This record gives sequence, structure tokens and C-alpha cells, in this order.
Amino acid sequence: MPKNEPRIRRLPSDLVNRIAAGEVVERPAAALKELVENAIDAGSTRIAIKLTDGGLTRFEVTDDGCGMDPDEMTLALERHATSKLPDDAIEQVATLGFRGEALPSIASVAKLTLESRPHDVDSGWRRMVDHGELIEDAPAALPPGTRVRVEQLFAKVPARRKFLRTARSEYIACLDVVRRLAMARPDIAFTLEQSANGKDRRVLATQTDEPLADRVAQIVARELKDNSVEIDLTRETPGGMMRLTGLAGLPTYNRGVADHQYLFVNGRPVKDRLLVGAVRGAYSDMLARDRHAVLALFLELPAEEVDVNVHPAKTEVRFRDAAGVRGFIVSGLRQALATGDRRSAQGPDRAAMERWQTEPAQPEVQPALRSIFQGRDWASSNSGQQNRVSEARPDWQAQVAGQPSDALPTGRAEEAAPISEEERDYPLGIARGQVANTYIVAESKDGLVLVDQHAAHERLVLERLRAAGAGEATARAQALLVPDVVELDEADCDRLEAAAEGLARFGLAIERFGPSAMLVRSIPHALGGANTDKLLRDLADDIAKHGVNEDSGALLLSEKLEYVLATMACHGSVRAGRVLSVAEMNALLREMEATPRSGQCNHGRPTWVKLDMEDVEKLFGRH
Repeated sequence: MPKNEPRIRRLPSDLVNRIAAGEVVERPAAALKELVENAIDAGSTRIAIKLTDGGLTRFEVTDDGCGMDPDEMTLALERHATSKLPDDAIEQVATLGFRGEALPSIASVAKLTLESRPHDVDSGWRRMVDHGELIEDAPAALPPGTRVRVEQLFAKVPARRKFLRTARSEYIACLDVVRRLAMARPDIAFTLEQSANGKDRRVLATQTDEPLADRVAQIVARELKDNSVEIDLTRETPGGMMRLTGLAGLPTYNRGVADHQYLFVNGRPVKDRLLVGAVRGAYSDMLARDRHAVLALFLELPAEEVDVNVHPAKTEVRFRDAAGVRGFIVSGLRQALATGDRRSAQGPDRAAMERWQTEPAQPEVQPALRSIFQGRDWASSNSGQQNRVSEARPDWQAQVAGQPSDALPTGRAEEAAPISEEERDYPLGIARGQVANTYIVAESKDGLVLVDQHAAHERLVLERLRAAGAGEATARAQALLVPDVVELDEADCDRLEAAAEGLARFGLAIERFGPSAMLVRSIPHALGGANTDKLLRDLADDIAKHGVNEDSGALLLSEKLEYVLATMACHGSVRAGRVLSVAEMNALLREMEATPRSGQCNHGRPTWVKLDMEDVEKLFGRH
């Protein structure tokens, strides 16, 4: 740069506002978030939001808050002007926003109409700014409160406009913003109306002063209230009192993605890695690695203990005592989940285990056990085959002194029979029994084989589905006599509808049934009597995770559908706890031997393990 030219210059105000807009106004949802937060900070009891084409054409926020006079409206449209910071103690901010950049930043990249009226004034005032230029400043008729309308977002900034997504995607992002803010303030009534293709409909409607559990369940899922535990815990710390409230879903009520975890700090929706890690740690020994808890947690702590100024959009926070906050959340969640009923995955009773370890062994054999051992010939038979215990009488458990019949371990053993030469060649052997109605015990030529029936059958069903969808022809389908109606979130319905054509190739015929429901007409023949409600919910989660929707990108739909086949297979497989006949066990073993990749389930866990006879003999000191 030549020395005679200035190296530093002051940027014009319109360019400064556009730079600020780049930090705050990334998309319609970001601008909507700022406007709704302003309405909350104004002391509103009712907030109404209207969207047109997902906010790409227009969005409007109306509240019944304190309102503004014309002079305050003028200041509100200037940068770094705010009523939310009474003094210079920026760390003591108690509102959702205070930067004072939202309105001028939005007005610099859109047509913004600001109308407001204080409660003690007979008429209101309107200011209209079109991409930074004031075009109207006049009286207006409206009830007490404020109404902000944003139109033509990024219309004069084509470089930013082209990065916006479709109207449907932008609408889903706006809906997520409103749902999170409505969840954070159950004392405020929210309504959200969406207009698309000339049709208007109400998407969200809540009441004022709702109980927190009711508000969360209404927004997240109606069944969450019956499948969760309420949390209300406090802890005294050197920095002040911390409180954790909300709803935590039972481990048995989980989803395939973490999008259903709602986290709040001092009433502010956040997406913080420390909080997410704390939730994962609390559920670590209760959920599979590919499953995620459903919950809404509200953390309250002194303002000086948390910095909300680390992100322009205020979606991230930083804690002064991060380790203390994480420990409080983990212990609080574990304590709350321990109060759940049998639907929750409870840990072992350590006190009982310690008592069992310290108690002396019983010198006398139980009568029932003595009865099955007495009178037996334990010598080898003439044929060289080892004797095996045949299945005991069904009522032998009731003979155990002082114990109910259902308190003892269960298992079923089949009468032993010599293994033929043909059967000796089976790698997985011949089924001999079933343990805990979950594990198949088989005898092979050179050892014992234990098979997890659910994990094994899950892999077999997956391979069947893959084989069925390998060609162009549609897989065998089982038509439902009465189609099932499954109620889902609108976003989940959109994802399933976009993937319906590809799913039909595998025998799953679904179609849209209103804004928030799907109609299931048939399921793949391999899935049998699968639960269609849970199947579609997990499929929607997998599609959201792997992108089988309008934003599928470069991968073909058929390639992306490979990710969701594992979910379909899980629903069509034999469950743990199901009693199988010997013929069913052997059929499963034979199909495993003929199916590739049958040694591991769809989640990477082994489907069977083998104990060589030499290892068995070592266990009993015979070798």
C-alpha cells in the first residue's frame, strides 16, 4: 500500500450495521429469536408470532408488553442503545438480551416496521425502515404493546440471500426457536401461525401460567410426562445457590439423535458442550452409545458465576466453576432417575451385594437342589456320551424354602441326544436350551456356543432387507388390514415424506396424513408385527441424523437409506425375553451360518461367543 494513502478508515454506518447483522442475523430464525427475546424482556404475558414462507417472505412478533414511546423507538433503532442494562455491570445482566444491536441490524438488511404503544397512552407510533433508510414515521393504531414486522430479509443483499435454505427448512428452524423460548417461560402464552401456499394454520398454542411439566410435555411430546421424572434440586456453593429443575426422560424413553435435549441457563436456551457432556455422563451406564436421552433441564445460578457474553447470539455460555456445574448436573440427574419406577434402568443394589458377600455360606443344600441331584448316576455312559440334566419338573422352583417361584433364575434345557455326523459339521452346533429367555445354548462338536437371540436375529433381518432392496423390484410387503396412523412432529413427518419413495422399495408404504401424522399402509414382510409407532419415530431420527431429506446432498437416496435399514431391522427382530422352541433356535443357528456378517449385530456387538471344550474342562479342573 502506498505511503500517501490512509491505512485506517472509519466504516460508514450502513456497512457497520450490515457487519453486525452478519453476527446476529444469520437467517430468519436468528432474527426471530432476537424479536421474541425482546418481547419476553418487555414483560409480556402473551406473544403471537406469524410466519410467511418460513420467514423468508415475512415474519411478525406481537406482544402485550410495556411498549415504547416515539423517542424510545428512535433510540431502539440505533446501535448500542438498550434498556436492559441499567448500569455498567455487564456481568449482572438479568435479561435475555442487552447488546442493543438486534433491531438496527435487522433493519439494515430487511424492511422493518416497528409499532408500539405504552399502556398509559391513547395511541401508538410507527417507524418503518427499509434496508437502513427511514421511510415512515407516523402515528399508528394498535393495542398496548409492540408489534415488529420484518419483510424481504436480505432482499438487497443477494450474497446473503443465496445461502438461505428452503422455506420448509427455515420454518423448522423458526419453530425450534419458538419452542425453546416457550419452554423456558411457562408463565407466558405463545402462539405461532404459519402461512404457506396461501394456507394459514396455527402450529403452537400455549396458555399462561402452565406447570413446567405440562408445558414441556406439550411442546416436546405428550408421552414424555408419563415417561420421565421431575427434577428440583438445589446445592449451596461458594459462589451462591445453584438450582436444577425440569423433566428427565427415563432411560427406556430415548431417541436416536440428541435433538430432543433442551438445556437452559438462567432462563436462556443454550447449546453448551459442557452441559451436553454432563447429560451424557449421567446416562452413560443406562443407554446404548447410539441412543440419547430426552429431557429439558433448567439450571439457575448467580449471574456472576456464568458468562453469557461469549457468543453474539448468546447460545453458548462459560461457567466460572465448570467442574462444579458438571458434577451437580450429573449427580442431580442420577439422583432423580433413581426415584423412577421399574421402567428406568436401575443399577445394582450394592447394599444387598455387600450383605451377600459378608453372609456365611449355607452349609445345607436347598431341598429342591438336593432332589434333582440325588439318585443320579454321574458316571459316563457306555456310549461315551456325557450325561446331561434333563429339564426339571415345572413346579420344582416352588419347592425352594422361603422363595417364590419367580425369584429364581429361569432356564430351559432340552433332553440330550447324540449328535449325528451331519450335525457335528454345523459350526454353531445344535440348540440344547435357552437361558433367561434371551440366550441360546448350543452344543457343537468341540465346545459350547452362547447366542444372543435378539442381536443375532437383528443382523439376519438387516441382511434380508438389504437383499430385498438390492434390485429394482419392491420387497415383499405385509399389508395392514387397517392402516396405522402415527402422530409425529411436523418436522419428522416432512423427513419421512421425503424418503417415502425409497422406503417403499423395502416394503414400508407410508403417506402423509395431515400436518402431524403419517399413515402406514404396509410394512416389510421381514418385520412381522413391528410396532409402527416406534418404528417411524426411530426412522425419523435416523433420517434427521443422516440427511435423507431435501438436503440429501451428493449421496443418492438409496445409499443414504442404508443407514436407516438397521433401525428397521431392530424393530423386526426377535426380542430378548421371547421363549423359542428348539426348532426355532436351530433355524436361527442355521440361518446365521449362511448369512454374511452374522458374527456381529448392527451396533457392533458380538452375536455369539464360543467356549472350547478344553476351556470348559479347565473351568472344572479336568485339564
